Amino acid sequence: MSSRTRRGVPATPRVISPSPTPSELNESSLDGSYSGPLTRSAARRRQTGSVTPHRPIQETLEEDDDEDLAFRRARTRPRSPIKARRIRSLATPKADATPSQGPIGHGALDAANGAAKSSDGLLAPPSLANGASTGWNWREFSRSPSPLGLIPIHRHFQTLIHKHEVPRKALHVSIGFFVYWLYITGTQTSAVTPYLMAALVPIASVDFLRHKYPSLNRFYVRCLGALMRETEFSGWNGVVFYLLGAWIALRFFPKDVSVVAVMLLSWCDTAASTFGRLYGRYTPRIRRGKSLAGSLAAFVVGVATAGWFWGILAPRTGPFPGDDQHPFMFQGVLRLPTIVANLLGFDDSAVLRGPVALGVMSLWSGLVAAGSEVVDLFGWDDNLTIPVLSGVGIWGFLKIFG
Repeated sequence: MSSRTRRGVPATPRVISPSPTPSELNESSLDGSYSGPLTRSAARRRQTGSVTPHRPIQETLEEDDDEDLAFRRARTRPRSPIKARRIRSLATPKADATPSQGPIGHGALDAANGAAKSSDGLLAPPSLANGASTGWNWREFSRSPSPLGLIPIHRHFQTLIHKHEVPRKALHVSIGFFVYWLYITGTQTSAVTPYLMAALVPIASVDFLRHKYPSLNRFYVRCLGALMRETEFSGWNGVVFYLLGAWIALRFFPKDVSVVAVMLLSWCDTAASTFGRLYGRYTPRIRRGKSLAGSLAAFVVGVATAGWFWGILAPRTGPFPGDDQHPFMFQGVLRLPTIVANLLGFDDSAVLRGPVALGVMSLWSGLVAAGSEVVDLFGWDDNLTIPVLSGVGIWGFLKIFG
């Protein structure tokens, strides 16, 4: 027992820390004692006397590297059947539309409209002019897309009124049948233009005033919203350009050319809009808001309209009182100019008559209608450009070959 009591308490063993301090590292390096495992990076820092870690090595592939390409890791390819173009479009972030103060001071409505997104097949809002304080940018403005949220009736009838524009198209088409009724009743074009101007002046005046007074604009939209596009909430109504284009065509072109031009406006524009919205996504885009499907529809309807008017309607109706002062420009005959015929060696018998001349005239009218529908002339509304350009194209063709 006495020997056990004499035995002292053993000393506390020394514990070697796995991460020694710098002073212990220096002491251990001097006496050569063991100080635990040492990594290569730690040994490199000890040799250089710096505790700052070195920058990581930049692993870059040089184009002239002689390394065997087979040992390089190949980049995996996605197994999804989605096209890379669609993936890039989905990955690209879209800039939010910046709300702009309209000419009537409805900044809140424009901001809410710009934030709206179409996810159920509705039309997307057009982009506003960059840096513009009022109105739309006509160069970037497509008349086909229309935002949603400015006109109340468009929110309640999104498919019927907003997407397919059934009331607007019905009014558009009815003008062509009204022109047909005026023609078969013997009404001359000179008797129609005063009524068009009498309707154009007050309609354009009210349309101008509603942009100055927001309360008038709200009442205007509440009454005629079903016939408007929401882009016309802060812009001019399409009826103004429709009346102006019809007045120019009936005032300055011959009777048959002006009647056909207004019919092309009424029916070709509607066909292009309808088929372009239905099948435009499956055909190439010609320009912003214009597809090949819509242009083909306008061409087919234009050919049918011209062939029906000059081949069926005009021969079976008339003559009417006053036709001697308003003669037809197309008399069923097409011929080359004398200078061109002499250069090509044709005699006077090289003339197209009957169905052949009618077919050529119909094809040209269809081309003019499709071209005037798709062209962008100074950003003007197509309700103005279609009758004017169609009349100019048909008149010029008959002036040369008629």
